Amino acid sequence: MGALIAIINKKGRDATERAVAMLKMLKHDGIKAFGIASSTIVKIEKSIEDLQNQNLNMPTIVGHAFSKIFASDKPQPIKLENAALVFEGRFYPTSPKFSDMEIVAQKLQNRKEAVNTLFDSEGCFAFAMVKSEKIVAGRDVMGISPFYWGENLEFAALASERKALWKIGIKNVKSFPPGHVALVDRKGFQFQRVKTLAYSKAKQASVQAAAKQLEKLLLRSVQDRVFGINKVAVAFSGGLDSSLIAFLAKTAGANVHLIHVSLKNQSETEHAKKAAEMLNLPLHVHLYSEKDVEKILPRVFWSIEEPDSIKASIGVPFFWTAEKVAKMGLKVLLAGQGADELFGGYKRYVNDYLRYGNEKVHRILFNDVLKMYETNFERDFKICNFHNVELRLPFATYQLSKFAINLPVTLKIRLPDDGLRKLVLRQATENLGLPQLIVKRPKKAMQYATGVNKIFSKLASKAKLSVKEYLQQKFQTTVKKMIENE
Repeated sequence: MGALIAIINKKGRDATERAVAMLKMLKHDGIKAFGIASSTIVKIEKSIEDLQNQNLNMPTIVGHAFSKIFASDKPQPIKLENAALVFEGRFYPTSPKFSDMEIVAQKLQNRKEAVNTLFDSEGCFAFAMVKSEKIVAGRDVMGISPFYWGENLEFAALASERKALWKIGIKNVKSFPPGHVALVDRKGFQFQRVKTLAYSKAKQASVQAAAKQLEKLLLRSVQDRVFGINKVAVAFSGGLDSSLIAFLAKTAGANVHLIHVSLKNQSETEHAKKAAEMLNLPLHVHLYSEKDVEKILPRVFWSIEEPDSIKASIGVPFFWTAEKVAKMGLKVLLAGQGADELFGGYKRYVNDYLRYGNEKVHRILFNDVLKMYETNFERDFKICNFHNVELRLPFATYQLSKFAINLPVTLKIRLPDDGLRKLVLRQATENLGLPQLIVKRPKKAMQYATGVNKIFSKLASKAKLSVKEYLQQKFQTTVKKMIENE
C-alpha cells in the first residue's frame, strides 16, 4: 500500500527529476521505500534521497511511495514484459498472506481481457502501467482509492494525491473517473468507460423483502473486508451505520475495537458508550478541545487537500480516529461512509421530496451515489493513508450500490419526517437483533455530533473572518508552506 504517481514529459525529455519531486510530496512517516520505473528499468530505494541520484533518461515514468500494512505488501513498481506496473489497492476478500499486486501483474501480463477482469473484481484500487512511451491507468468502480489527473504544456500526469500534481505546476487537477481506464501519451488523456453504475427506475419491493436482501449483501461485504484479519477498528458514533458495521464485523469473527472521538462535553459520547455496552464491544473514547482543533487543522488540510468547510469539519474527527487506530497498532479501519447517500439519510432529501416529488428525489439520490468518491471517500482514504491505516468501506460496493439505487424512495424516506430515514436499513438492523436504542437513533451529521463546526465558527470569529475565509486562509498558508519546504 502507499501512493502512486505517473508522468509523461510531452516534449520527450527525461522525467526522472519531476517524478521524484512528485513522490517526495507523498512522503510521510509510514512510507518505507520509494520506486520509479520506465518500461525497461525499475529502481527502488529506501529513501527519497537515494532515489534522487537515479536517472532513467526516459520521458515516461511511473512511481510508488510504499507503506507496509501486511507482510505480503512489497515495494513497487513491478517489472512486466516490456512494461512496469504500480498497483495501489486491494481485492475483496483479500488475505494478508497474498499480494494483490502480484496477481494483477500476472493478469495484465498474460491476458488480453485483464482490464475487464480487474473491474469485475470487488475492491478498491488505482493502477498505472508504463509501456513504451505510453501509460495505461485505471480506477475502481466506486472510486474508493484516490486518484487524480491533470496536464499542462509540459506534462501529463497522475497521482494518488493532488499535491504531487501541484508540485510540477499542474493547477487544474481533476478526480480520475471511477470505473474508467485512460490511455496517456504526449498528446494527453483518452478516457474509456469500463464499468459504472447505471440509472434505472425504481423496482417495487416490500420493506421486509428488501431488508432481507440487504442483510445478505452487507454481511457478505463485511465478511470480505475482515477476511484473514484478527483485529479491526470501527469508526464509531453509536449511530445506525457504525453500530451495524461493528455488529456484522463481530458476527464475521473479527476482534472489533470501537473508536469514538469527539470534543469534550458532547451528548453523543454518552450515547456511544451505551451503544457499545449493548453491542458488548470494547470502546476507546478520545476527547479533544478547541486548541486541539486549531493545532490539527494544518495536518488535516494537508491530507484532504481542500478548504471545504464540511469536508474539514468531518476531516478533523476522522483524522483523530485514524491517528488513534495507528497508535493502537491496528491496520484496518471500517467506516460507514456511503450509507446516507444509498439509503436517503440526509435531511436535505426530505426537503427535496417535499419540493420536487418522488421521481426527482430518486434521481438526486442516484447522482449523489455517483459522487460519493468526491464527497467522502477521497477525503477519508487520504487521511487514513497519512497514518498508514487501511480504510475499508462495507457500504461502498458495486453490488450493494446497484441494489440500493434501484429501491423506491418510499423504502428510504417517509413523510412527515421523524428523523428516522434510511427505513430499509433500519429494518435490516432490527431484523438482525440490534437494540432499539440503535435502530431508532436519528441521524446526526459528524460535524455537528462532534462539535467541530462550532469550533470553526469560534476560530473564524476570533480572526474576524467568515468560516469560509478563515479555512481558505489556513489552507493556502498550509499548502504553500509544505510545497515550498519539499
